[in-house]
Amino acid sequence: MDLPDLVVPVREAKLNQQLRYALRSWAKNLPHGRVWLVGYRPYWVAGVNHISTTQAGRTKYANTTAAVRAVCEHPEVSDPWILLNDDFFVMTAVEQVPALHRGRVVDVERYYAARASGSYLDGMRATRARLAELGHPDPLSYELHVPMQIGKAGMLAALDAGRDLAVVHKRTLYGNLAGLGGAQIDDVKILHRSHKFPADSPFLSTMPDSFTRGKVGELIRRKFPQPCPYELRGIR
Repeated sequence: MDLPDLVVPVREAKLNQQLRYALRSWAKNLPHGRVWLVGYRPYWVAGVNHISTTQAGRTKYANTTAAVRAVCEHPEVSDPWILLNDDFFVMTAVEQVPALHRGRVVDVERYYAARASGSYLDGMRATRARLAELGHPDPLSYELHVPMQIGKAGMLAALDAGRDLAVVHKRTLYGNLAGLGGAQIDDVKILHRSHKFPADSPFLSTMPDSFTRGKVGELIRRKFPQPCPYELRGIR
């Protein structure tokens, strides 16, 4: 059986050092077929496929949803494929991407509601309501900063089911409609430079500040010092 392709939506950015080190981590630790960048392709990237998309949505959520749909409709991308962000790092060797979730959406919703409001929380509530309408009254949240394996038909069905939502939590919609199940973990996103993190975690994700100035960024750069096949040699 062929290995699944890796797919990462990329916003326009001149350098994107997080993507550089993410690619190094995937090349070393995540068995895969091809790598696809969707949206922007940095000048220093080599040996990857590219799907150009117009990043003209009113929000970043609309842009990533358009990118995921473009991937599912592309005949050359493997089925299934693996969804990543450009700040996802695979820190230890894994044979395949596990199904992972964050627990019940209502519990995750309660966590966010105690801290902030906004479109992300609104989208979480709208996605939970839509899943209830579709026969999933107590859905799981798949909004984790870890790789996720995606089946094309299942994701297209999920995107169609949430087409009218202003902000759709597409990983959660897909995971529940596809019946992924999986193991529960805490999210691995390291939000700021002083954020404590498990150094032995197989997956980590960063923000620009935590990557550039935090201990987690130091760990990632120390772990993957050598260029990988997805970088033009001599180009920084």
